Amino acid sequence: MKQINDTELSEFLLLGFAEDAKLQPLIFGLFLSIYLVTVLGNLLIILATISDSHLHMPMYFFLSNLSFVDICFTSTTVQKMLLNIQTQSKAITYAGCITQIHFFVLLIELDILLGTVMAYDRYVAICRPLHYLVIMKPHLCGLLILVSWVVSVLYALLQSLMVLRLSFCMNLEIPHFFCELNQVVQLACSDTFLNEVVIYVAAILLGGGPLTGILYSYSKIVSSIRAIS
Repeated sequence: MKQINDTELSEFLLLGFAEDAKLQPLIFGLFLSIYLVTVLGNLLIILATISDSHLHMPMYFFLSNLSFVDICFTSTTVQKMLLNIQTQSKAITYAGCITQIHFFVLLIELDILLGTVMAYDRYVAICRPLHYLVIMKPHLCGLLILVSWVVSVLYALLQSLMVLRLSFCMNLEIPHFFCELNQVVQLACSDTFLNEVVIYVAAILLGGGPLTGILYSYSKIVSSIRAIS
């Protein structure tokens, strides 16, 4: 099968949800509604956190950051899908696909890390309430957010560069409405062993590590609550 290098490759095809043209308006309306509700809801959370001085606390600081990430996350995938439905096109350029992979990986990892940070915040608030204000100082909260962003950006950059080294075949159909990392890697004609190793190792370290932290934090919270007479 003929391989296509990066300079010749122009676009991928996003197959989306349904081939039936009659269902496309229904899908468009459904996802547009969900997208607008998601964006509006998260914007209200951010505005409420900023405007109300009573909410200037670590928990709401982390929550507003998570809301911002959720807005970016949905915008990364849903906007392109809505545009394709509206224009009756399934194409996404090679550069657009790599960009979408980069931001999708970045934001989903950032979402996981922020969830871990929020779990740690609740652990300190419930299990060590007298030391909460001493531990969760503004500079520590800012540092936790900064570290989460740096780790997520570096991880997304690594995955994007790993995809850029691949050569692709003539079959460039992705059975999703966005460029999903694993699906794009599976379309490659060149050796993908290194890509798969990076994906699995990252899933263990950057997925399993935060998940362990979240489970540990909430297990300690449950134990503290059960210990209350």
